[in-house]
Amino acid sequence: MRLTVLGGAGAWPTAHQPCGGYLVEHEGFRLLVDPGYAVLPRLLALLPAHDVDAVLVSHGHPDHCADLNPLLRARVLGDVPAPPLPVHALPGALDRVLALDQVPLEHDLREFDAGAPFEVGPFRVETWSLPHFVPNAGLRLTAGGRVLSYTGDTGPTPDLVALARDADVFLAEATFPERVRPADNAPMLSTARQAGEHAAAAGADRLVLTHLWPDSDPEVSIAAAAQAFAGRLEVARPGLVVDLGQS
Repeated sequence: MRLTVLGGAGAWPTAHQPCGGYLVEHEGFRLLVDPGYAVLPRLLALLPAHDVDAVLVSHGHPDHCADLNPLLRARVLGDVPAPPLPVHALPGALDRVLALDQVPLEHDLREFDAGAPFEVGPFRVETWSLPHFVPNAGLRLTAGGRVLSYTGDTGPTPDLVALARDADVFLAEATFPERVRPADNAPMLSTARQAGEHAAAAGADRLVLTHLWPDSDPEVSIAAAAQAFAGRLEVARPGLVVDLGQS
């Protein structure tokens, strides 16, 4: 299994960093996870739109799904015809982004309930309902004996330890380094230090921090997570490639 980071900013993209977006590949199958703002140009630098085999979305905030619209446009309006794209999401999560366009956007919407496992190509997907401002699914992808766990956006919860248990890679929301701002958002978002604590408790092999607040210093977030997690640790940056199972 291979993970390629397309972007890792939370809330809005910067001049150098798209919002969260991740290409996960196994046995030639290409799964796009959370196509947020400005993710599509990074994706198109790697492969044409019609080569995406499926999309998986954690929740309906636009920094996690807005670029589904131009992806579907590129598939429908481009020179190479593409079949309807399987799109997996929580019920109602994509209603707004799919309603943006009067162009018929060929897709095959496959809604799932958090807590229910399902298959996407070669991937087994286990899901957890995690606390956020809108319904959010934590995603655990297994293929070829390797595990990638991804939080979407979430507040602290013991379910994160189950989600990340013995994962090869734990891709964890870490909007702020040590303290969520404003404080009343603390039940719905996570810090880098909390991500480190959950990764350590879960026995994850590698922690990748994502959804950092735009233009924040990634080294500060790494230092915060390293207080609790002694394993391999980095920030999701465009172009980061992780071959799961390789040191």
